[in-house]
Amino acid sequence: MLKAENLVPHRRLVVVYGVVIFLTVILLGRFFLLQIYRYEKYKLKAEVNRIRAVTINAPRGLIVDRYGDRLVDNYPTFVITAIPGEIGSKEQLFKKVSSCTGIDSMDLAANYHKYYRGRFIPARLAKDLSFAQISILEEHKLDLAGLQYEQFPERIYPSPIRGSHFLGYVKEVDRNIRDRLGEKTHYELGDLIGWQGLEKVYEDQLRGHKGISYLEVDALGRIVGRVNGEKEIPPTPGRDLMVTIDATLQGLLEDELRNYRGVALVSEPRTGEILAYVSAPDYPPDLFTGATSVEEWNKILTDSDRPLLDRISSGLYPPGSTFKIVTLLALLENRLVDPDWTVECTGGYILGDREFRCWKEGGHGTVNLREALIQSCNVYYYQVVQKLSFDQWADLCSEFGFGKPVGIDLPSERAGLIPTPDYMNSRYGRWGWSRGYMLNLAIGQGDIVVTPLQMANFINIIATAGKAKRLHFSKSMTVDYVKTPVLRATTWRKVNDLLEGVVYDQHGTGKAADPRIKGVVIAGKTGTAENPHGEPHAWFVGYGKKGDSLTSVVILIENGGHGGAVAAPIARKIFAYLYGPGKQLAAQVTQ
Repeated sequence: MLKAENLVPHRRLVVVYGVVIFLTVILLGRFFLLQIYRYEKYKLKAEVNRIRAVTINAPRGLIVDRYGDRLVDNYPTFVITAIPGEIGSKEQLFKKVSSCTGIDSMDLAANYHKYYRGRFIPARLAKDLSFAQISILEEHKLDLAGLQYEQFPERIYPSPIRGSHFLGYVKEVDRNIRDRLGEKTHYELGDLIGWQGLEKVYEDQLRGHKGISYLEVDALGRIVGRVNGEKEIPPTPGRDLMVTIDATLQGLLEDELRNYRGVALVSEPRTGEILAYVSAPDYPPDLFTGATSVEEWNKILTDSDRPLLDRISSGLYPPGSTFKIVTLLALLENRLVDPDWTVECTGGYILGDREFRCWKEGGHGTVNLREALIQSCNVYYYQVVQKLSFDQWADLCSEFGFGKPVGIDLPSERAGLIPTPDYMNSRYGRWGWSRGYMLNLAIGQGDIVVTPLQMANFINIIATAGKAKRLHFSKSMTVDYVKTPVLRATTWRKVNDLLEGVVYDQHGTGKAADPRIKGVVIAGKTGTAENPHGEPHAWFVGYGKKGDSLTSVVILIENGGHGGAVAAPIARKIFAYLYGPGKQLAAQVTQ
């Protein structure tokens, strides 16, 4: 057998062997580097590919009333998410999910882009899915690579009351919100965050801490089971918030004000606890949970009655005759008026070339200090206020907390306005106003505007003779006494005696506030505040006491007319509930 002569040079053979050995050494070195030297690193990466850490949403704390009845709760809803790096064609996935759930694929695509944060971070596609929809998705899970679902605790409102203006609402965290948060690690896109009301103020308390569950997935990203040896970290629910609200009284007043624009605020002056907080009209508490249609939302936004406005903390109103109390206090404390000094009220008072009218067209006749407050005679106050300086009056208003926030545990509150000489000069010019302007201020008119919250703080100070505590909602909150003016004991006693006369005197404007319950004493003041935009606003501010119990009431009805005819009867119903058998029956039901 013939053999071909080996024509390959020996030198070339050595080079080939050298290359083969070199490459083998590189492969062995690389193998050593990956499998031995960097074993822990790449084992961890493999585990990451094999194990999926899934966050478990923590339910928010409940909000309950003073008797433990739930006002805000959680209910489990389903949320579906997609991992961008595992889903393949987005369009195909959206079509399949849409055919299974009935959700528009355009909405799925919009949510995907809204919540997208990275290829391997789940992006939310839809929430509030039913168990039936999830069941269909589960049947088709082999065709839905990268899709997963989880339970999500959504807010629900099981109580018959609404309370939307103080409870507030939660909002989903989006990119804009997350960028504004100081501690971004606490929130993911799609999480809930308190955005208004008590939900916002007590966010740190109500927000829970998420847990982590470890799941094993195959090469296609499908979940095949839990991981042995990896301990699940359970979520920590948020802490419950007990508020001072009496849900039964709150519901009673929400029904009472259903056909009005106005407010009803009930509190305990000695503790500062708020029992009822009604701003009417209001809005459904679940308005911001996503269940509201575009049409319903637009209807609320364009409603001329402004249901989104919290009239108690942010509504600005002239106080009308209720502010005669301030004028009276300033006169008594500075000893500028003799209680027996009288004025002849003929229905009007002329100062310079201008006539100032009394609310009673025919006049009140001869009235002294007591009769003037009880019958709410404007003419008496037009004349007596001239004994005061503008600064004396404005300083006392400021000491009672007007013109500044009360400091309630809500996220927003308006300060109102108390005119001062500097303010008047700035707005009208040095010669653009005169001392006659004080006549309007004496009866709560002119540039002065207050919030009903400030009026509640004011009447609480009166009821306790300067020993009221700050208004608040949280039962666990430690509150300080309200900063008040230092007045003589005789001044406090005199004004409280006169306020009782407003209710019990035969000519008193507040007679309709008396519930006629044995042992109950009612004091207060009505007001009819002139309004340039329509009918006058009706006011009643007052308090009731029986034994050790002391409760204050502020009622305001926009464009309601006379306070004694409209606001006082509502106050009577409140006192009847608080001191009558209704409160006792309600307490028995909760036990």
